Amino acid sequence: MKNFSIVIAVTLLSVSSFSGAAAQQSAQIEGVVQGLDTPWAIAPLPRGGVLITEKDGRLLLADGQNLREVAGTPNSDLNGQGGLLDITLARDFDRTRTLFLTYAKKQPRGAGTAMARARLSDDGTRLEDLQELFAMKPGSSGGRHFGSRVVEAPDGTLFVTIGDRGDRPSAQDRSVHNGSIVRINRDGTVPRDNPFVGQSDILPEIWSYGHRNPQGAGLDLDGTLWTSEHGARGGDEVNKIIKGANYGWPVISYGRHYSGGKIGEGTAKEGMQQPMHYWDPSIAPSGLLVYSGKMFPDWRGHIFVGALKFDYIARLAGLPLKEVDQIKGPQTARVRDIVEGPDGAIWFISVGNGTVYRIIAR
Repeated sequence: MKNFSIVIAVTLLSVSSFSGAAAQQSAQIEGVVQGLDTPWAIAPLPRGGVLITEKDGRLLLADGQNLREVAGTPNSDLNGQGGLLDITLARDFDRTRTLFLTYAKKQPRGAGTAMARARLSDDGTRLEDLQELFAMKPGSSGGRHFGSRVVEAPDGTLFVTIGDRGDRPSAQDRSVHNGSIVRINRDGTVPRDNPFVGQSDILPEIWSYGHRNPQGAGLDLDGTLWTSEHGARGGDEVNKIIKGANYGWPVISYGRHYSGGKIGEGTAKEGMQQPMHYWDPSIAPSGLLVYSGKMFPDWRGHIFVGALKFDYIARLAGLPLKEVDQIKGPQTARVRDIVEGPDGAIWFISVGNGTVYRIIAR
């Protein structure tokens, strides 16, 4: 097994531009775990420590000075962007030790995004009672655009983000799960108030559709889901997710094909949602956090999005929503995930450094 290490190094946080009250805030970056191999997601634990997924199928638990591999992860298809992907703790984790994982699952027609529930054993060495709750239909060939984040809503239902799997037109086809956000109950059943329940030729799990590749997702302070989504060449988006809404891909986009060609019909069309913010050129967004303000009160309600391409963390605020700061430094090389810890610290993954960091008050 690869050697990992717990790190305690602390460095000053480099921020491109503070303004107003935010200038009074002081923060630093603390390294937590280094030597990781393609880390994908993190879940800080309520009583200390952190769970880390690696795309090749490993789940790691860092707790104090100890780092161990957790046994019993679901079988995942390591293909391109696929593998073991997101991890989210259930809201009642402190009592039940329940968690949720997303992953690429091998299927007869290739692979598809799937989500499972499991219990972390009391000693943290293994997953128990692993149960698949959802797998996309019908699966697709190729290794692109799996999504994939899982978020538990305030009512206990689960949102799972799914990319178009590289098949652009399928994001407008509600008879498949490609390019959609699905919503299910914690037992895998379909909530009766999903928008398309009972409609023929539409999969009842679908909550919204017309998405390209949503690799960031989080709840705002009102419990509404937001996503960050990869565009093609330009047109990366931050979206506020509305029940039953169509987000337009590939009919509308602010980007262009990698060849330089026009995408679809333009940037707007009746019945299709506009992004709350978009980037051109693309930053390759992955991971999205709407911050509570617990440790940094001036950032309450602000949105943080990791950039895989330009190696920074974007901070967005205001109406209209705009990028107001860039948290940037050697630690922010290819930021894959960003989450809030129980104490309000901001945790993030640098794939470029193979390291998990956290931003803490100085």
